[in-house]
Amino acid sequence: MPNLNMKHLRYFWAVAKHGSIARASEVLHLTPQTISGQLRELEEQIGTKLFGKSGRNLALTESGQVVFSYADEIFRLTSELQDVVSGRPPASGITFRVGIAMVVPKLLAYRVLAPVLALPGPMRLVCHEAPLTDLLADLSVHKLDLVLADSPVNPALNIRAYNHILGESGISFFAVPQLAARHREDFPRSLDGAPMLMPTGSSALYRALEHWFDRHGVKPRIAAEFEDRALMKAFGEAGVGIFTTPTAVEQDILDKYGVVLIARVDDIKERYYAISAERHIKHPAVSTITESARHDLFAPRG
Repeated sequence: MPNLNMKHLRYFWAVAKHGSIARASEVLHLTPQTISGQLRELEEQIGTKLFGKSGRNLALTESGQVVFSYADEIFRLTSELQDVVSGRPPASGITFRVGIAMVVPKLLAYRVLAPVLALPGPMRLVCHEAPLTDLLADLSVHKLDLVLADSPVNPALNIRAYNHILGESGISFFAVPQLAARHREDFPRSLDGAPMLMPTGSSALYRALEHWFDRHGVKPRIAAEFEDRALMKAFGEAGVGIFTTPTAVEQDILDKYGVVLIARVDDIKERYYAISAERHIKHPAVSTITESARHDLFAPRG
């Protein structure tokens, strides 16, 4: 395929951004016929349709969505470069795109990412939550700068990515006061038959908890499983069952939810990773995240 015509790509991007050829023609001060002709040339050059009909409107095809994601990044970086070389800070700040695996607790993700917003100069943080495999696919094509996960990259995925461990934490068990009172005494034997709220079976924590229950000879009643641990905490706050969270954010849980601590367990460790497309950390935001997490959030308790 010959080199892409950037003018054609910008016209395509404008149509996708504004939702119609008519609106894009107004913004670009061109006739709709001119834009339609340029779009046809781009589709011929790429060899696939970029738009399809959706009622009276245009809708991106699957190929169009891929092209748009790249075009959006190209023109964002172009605008940022123009600001930098002219001595101006980027109008919307440097964008830092982070994928957060759904099993990562929201409070912990916030504590990990918060130092980025204190960096000098404008910084726009974009967070995207999805299953880890989806996030790694986006990382591999540079749609994300970083992925936060509770497990390292599986080599079987054949994705070029590098694991940077942020730290590890024991876990704490929580429940509403009435439920906690029934299960705090004689812990962990008290968990036998207790209603438990668990992460889904695909998570590292689920497997660690299963092994731990087996070692202690207890069999809780699994009331529900969740991919979204914020939702799990909401169920816990409603009194549906006992839930766990990293001890590193224990106080945040006590402050935010109407629950109390049942017990802390140090022989189950949750490990958290920053996964990047580069072996050596260069992005200043990534360096800030890793250093702050290791020295503050996951620092050993005194």
